[in-house]
Amino acid sequence: YGLRDWLVQRVTAVIMLAYTLGVVAFILFANGASFEAWQELFACTWVKIVTTITIIALLWHAWVGVRDIWMDYVQHIGVKLTLHVLTLLWLIGSLIYMVKVVWGVL
Repeated sequence: YGLRDWLVQRVTAVIMLAYTLGVVAFILFANGASFEAWQELFACTWVKIVTTITIIALLWHAWVGVRDIWMDYVQHIGVKLTLHVLTLLWLIGSLIYMVKVVWGVL
């Protein structure tokens, strides 16, 4: 923990910021960002890869942040363990759903 978690939080935040700026730029500069334009954009493999990297960064960022909250503010070890497990299940479920939505599999 410590420095590694601090660095993970910063790096994942930069990844999410870059992705958000890219999406905002697409919205601002695309003439009539229609549903078809979004479909065409997300049909590109590189967009799927960048989206996947960003969502993995988001999930990792969430894990570090929520885990630190449970570690700092929950005193009972049984409750803390339960919250860790539930958080991990939620994040794994989110990852599986991301694969289904972005890559169209499962």
